[in-house]
Amino acid sequence: MAKSAGASSAPHDTPTPAAARRLRVWDLPTRLFHWTLAASVIASIVTAKVGGNATVWHFRLGYLAFALLSFRLLWGVMGGHWSRFGAFVYGPGALWRYLRGASRAEDRFDIGHSPLGSLSVWALLLLLALQVATGLVADDEIANVGPLNRFVSGALASQATGYHKAIGQWVLIGLVVLHVGAVLFYLLHKRRNLVAPMLHGDKVLESDVPADLPPSRDTAATRLLALGLFAACAAGVAWVVSLGG
Repeated sequence: MAKSAGASSAPHDTPTPAAARRLRVWDLPTRLFHWTLAASVIASIVTAKVGGNATVWHFRLGYLAFALLSFRLLWGVMGGHWSRFGAFVYGPGALWRYLRGASRAEDRFDIGHSPLGSLSVWALLLLLALQVATGLVADDEIANVGPLNRFVSGALASQATGYHKAIGQWVLIGLVVLHVGAVLFYLLHKRRNLVAPMLHGDKVLESDVPADLPPSRDTAATRLLALGLFAACAAGVAWVVSLGG
């Protein structure tokens, strides 16, 4: 485990120039959330396409996504500095400056999520939440019924099912493709590796970056807090699912 927020004990994917320094940007809970959610989304799409016995796993993966999204909601308030919602909520002015390439000295768009990247994150989180919500009340009128289906009308369940299986699924796939495409664009065109920091947590900062930028806390205590929060979220999801029993 890393000793502290800005520790340089993370793996070094590239040599660090002498004039540069490392800053802990993505704490371990955020990184685990990111990769676990990505894997669960991909697996849920695959199991939905396969159907049959794989549908059982589609539901389980949906419950996992539900727990992860609930955790991220809490971690957006209690997590490391750059993982908090306040660190990547931008106004129209900041977005316009970013798109024009006219950032101000105080703008640190290259540290956490950029204004454009934050829009992608918000869109993915909101659409995933909608996909989970519609799945909880869906009914394909064959063999698969969401655990909360009995609490909604047949008309609402039908609309939710239609959205979940068609529009929601394809919009989500489209956003995932755009997200991956943006990562490749930054890597190949701007020569900025966005994947490596999400693996080891640190970003290399140039010498002209202010020295007082806050690192994300990533200590044993914060990791235990995250574990407890996720356990509580998983228990909450299990309780919600049990309501359909």
